[in-house]
Amino acid sequence: MSLSAVHGTLSSLKSCQADIGTGMDIVTDVAMDLAETQNEAVHPGIAEMEAMILECAKLDREINYFVDVVQQVTAEFPQVTTQQPESMFSLSAKVKEQFTERIARLSDDELQNHQKVVAFKETMKNSASQAIRESEENVEELDEDLVVTQSQVNFTCPLTQVEMKNPVKNKKCNHHYDEGAILGLIKARHNQKKKCRCPVVGCGNSDVKQSDLIPDQMLRRKIQSQKRQNNST
Repeated sequence: MSLSAVHGTLSSLKSCQADIGTGMDIVTDVAMDLAETQNEAVHPGIAEMEAMILECAKLDREINYFVDVVQQVTAEFPQVTTQQPESMFSLSAKVKEQFTERIARLSDDELQNHQKVVAFKETMKNSASQAIRESEENVEELDEDLVVTQSQVNFTCPLTQVEMKNPVKNKKCNHHYDEGAILGLIKARHNQKKKCRCPVVGCGNSDVKQSDLIPDQMLRRKIQSQKRQNNST
């Protein structure tokens, strides 16, 4: 096996991570459906959904560790080729050793702080709060046009000025952006050796970090629901 084949395998693993992320979003949607159907956020099925989210988070972290270890080890030995099978075996052993060490240090706290695990918990918390509000205020009788107007305000990304596809919330300033747009801005500012300021006019948050961003599943569902309503009309 050559190093080019190894890097090809890493690319495949990264593609798997995207599928894992999509799966975690689907699990969150199912949990939200359970909460809405049963009119409660505490439901046996939701606990099962949370366990699934944690398993996916663990797999995602393990892939990250493996990719990092392989890249670090192969960077130390760029001269290894298929003509040096003994060196490839040595690299494999080194990768296995370091990967095992990294996995042993993987803590429950790290899984609980996984971006999509945090998003799941916040979504369930918001679902519970929303159910209480709807029960107390009888939201069904509110002016539908007013509700739509208020929701649409948050549908537009302050960076792209178009409707968000994958909204994320900044836990520091509570502003929303489309995930791809804000990550692109953070990367661009990082390359310029600068901090990323929140793009919302008047916001005092001058240092937006990727670790501050949490996927907003409820807002994503609202956007998708509004889009379906528009298409049906």
